[in-house]
Amino acid sequence: MASGKKVFIVGPGFIGWNVLDQLVKENYAVTGFVRRQSHADKIKASGATDTVLGDLDDKALITKHALSHDIIIHTATADHLPSAEAILDAVKQRADKGLSTIYIHTSGTSVLDDGAAGKYKSDKVFHDNVPSEVDSVPDSAPHRQIDLTILKVKKQLGEKAKIAIMIPPLIYGFNPNHQRLSIQIPTLTRYALKHGYAGHVGAGLSVWSNIHVVDLARAYLTVLHHLESTPANSPDILGNPYYFIEATGDNEPSWKDVASVIGTELHKAGLISDPTPRTIPPENYGDLFQEFTEAVLGPNSRSRAVRLRELGWKPVEKSWKESFAQDELPFILKEDVDHKAFSGYKGTVAS
Repeated sequence: MASGKKVFIVGPGFIGWNVLDQLVKENYAVTGFVRRQSHADKIKASGATDTVLGDLDDKALITKHALSHDIIIHTATADHLPSAEAILDAVKQRADKGLSTIYIHTSGTSVLDDGAAGKYKSDKVFHDNVPSEVDSVPDSAPHRQIDLTILKVKKQLGEKAKIAIMIPPLIYGFNPNHQRLSIQIPTLTRYALKHGYAGHVGAGLSVWSNIHVVDLARAYLTVLHHLESTPANSPDILGNPYYFIEATGDNEPSWKDVASVIGTELHKAGLISDPTPRTIPPENYGDLFQEFTEAVLGPNSRSRAVRLRELGWKPVEKSWKESFAQDELPFILKEDVDHKAFSGYKGTVAS
């Protein structure tokens, strides 16, 4: 049992709340860093020992609380450098005092973006047991600047800290206890409800690995246990920080496949007249992810979770198709909103 071990989670939202659930099951004492009291109340109800209200830009506050925890997990946006720097400052200060820290950061497989814009399926597949494959991506790739900042400190600290970077792909799934949806597939669904057809970017031929959020949460625990039980001077810890997480293997769906499932289910429900997916015209990207639409819905991103499977992890949750039909779509259709008024996703995109 893990009784007495303290974990500080920065941003226990869609991903992190599910991670918190898994930690609580194993008797970790979890403090969540959140923006709103309403969400603090929810994670306390899920078993969080404590909460801290704050903003990701409040570096001093994040560092202060990270200093008193030997395990820190960042599951907020993968593109916020100040919050990552605040954690790294705490990890370095702890190292100076002879205290070892486990830091698990969340990146995303948008870092593998190839700019395909839906035009083709790539043959390039990335494997997390070959760190040079991940390191081959350009420094300008999504999330990469934050990852590079973490890697620099990891190299400086060496055996004084155990640092891992989780790189999840397209995330789907619905936890009824949380009542929260993922981003990409629900946004495409709302687009279809507004415009009367399911769509994809370009030809929709590019493919993306995916994972159910609860399988993803379990993966964090698998990595955490590995870091806890493995010596800090192990080549596995020192030489490779990367962990992919995916359920799809060689059967990643294309964005056209995703649109086809959305179209079929909405047609079954009598909400669109034709299930056939279509190319979304660029002038409608404002109803998706605005200027980021091609970057979010157009690339190939093929990853393989070799390391997690070697550690005994395996995905056990519903497939993306089952989850959409049984969980996400019914939730979307129960929303008390005017679907014709949908104007795209305005938040930060995970993955």
